[in-house]
Amino acid sequence: MSIRLTNIAKTFGRTQALEPINLDIHDGELVGLLGPSGSGKTTLLRIIAGLEQADAKPAGRIQFGERDVTQVHVRDRRIGFVFQHYALFRHMTVFDNVAFGLTVMPRKERPSSGEIRARVHRLLEMVQLEDFAKRYPAQLSGGQQQRVSLARALALRPDVLLLDEPFGALDAKVRQELRRWLRHLHDELNFTSVFVTHDQEEALELSDRVVVMSNGRIEQIDTPEALYRAPANRFVFEFLGDVNRLEGDVRDGVLTCGDARLAVSELDDGREELLLRPHELKLADAPSDAAQLPVTVTSISPIGAEVRVELEADWLPAPWLATVRHADFERLAISRGQRLYAIPRRWHRFDDATAKPRQATAA
Repeated sequence: MSIRLTNIAKTFGRTQALEPINLDIHDGELVGLLGPSGSGKTTLLRIIAGLEQADAKPAGRIQFGERDVTQVHVRDRRIGFVFQHYALFRHMTVFDNVAFGLTVMPRKERPSSGEIRARVHRLLEMVQLEDFAKRYPAQLSGGQQQRVSLARALALRPDVLLLDEPFGALDAKVRQELRRWLRHLHDELNFTSVFVTHDQEEALELSDRVVVMSNGRIEQIDTPEALYRAPANRFVFEFLGDVNRLEGDVRDGVLTCGDARLAVSELDDGREELLLRPHELKLADAPSDAAQLPVTVTSISPIGAEVRVELEADWLPAPWLATVRHADFERLAISRGQRLYAIPRRWHRFDDATAKPRQATAA
């Protein structure tokens, strides 16, 4: 079921929570709404669900496929909603929680008791909780409770599944496991889903496309890879991952900042700020012809596929972060207090907060 939002806006008092928004979500797509607190992502999700009403002016429109649901009540929109804090009935078993929505349907629409049992057992099998049907929520872990919440939402066979920070109350390892599990379940059932998160890693790992929002507007809609490699503006670049900043004066193609020097032949003379991702920094025991950026290692985190190295220098207003391969880490024998040189492989420059970036590969 596709979703089309046309000219959707929302004001709370004098605060513009959403500027007029247009958004198309394709049938079977898993889309993440990503942004900081106050960006409008949860308000947008609640308007899709029918839990909030968009402003009457401008006249907006919400379509599920060919069906206009702008004025349709939430109970008639055929949506499934998963909340951050599970919202399970504590006095009901897992089976009864999943079956609840089916048992309270109008008599004419309600499946038979045998159909309800079969559907609930099938869902519990899909969420890998078939052996927990007789347990109560208090007897489950947080991750298991969230899977029950998801099964309950899917029991009504909704046209659209909406999730509001679905993994926000869980620890990091459980969140990662549930993300993989939800992606697999989504691919198996092919339902259309929209979820809200402020976690960049979660959005980039789980989504087919990501909608990046700030201050009630959409900054960029794209695939995770395109967002990271080709951000539309400075906000998107800085929001998606760690960023190192280098500010200095450019003269005759060289940027100077204290003891630091970097060749930037593409730039005109004047004050400039460059942005660099941690993986775009190479560490060496000697400067290069194009870069003389002396740094001192202050912290090392070797956990993961790469080693995260924190760097400080008198010419830096804030520490830098570099990620290096384990082989390079061992070759340089990196340790705290060691003096090294940072050599940018690439840097990015933005004219202002909304302008498209200029990128350059360092010499």
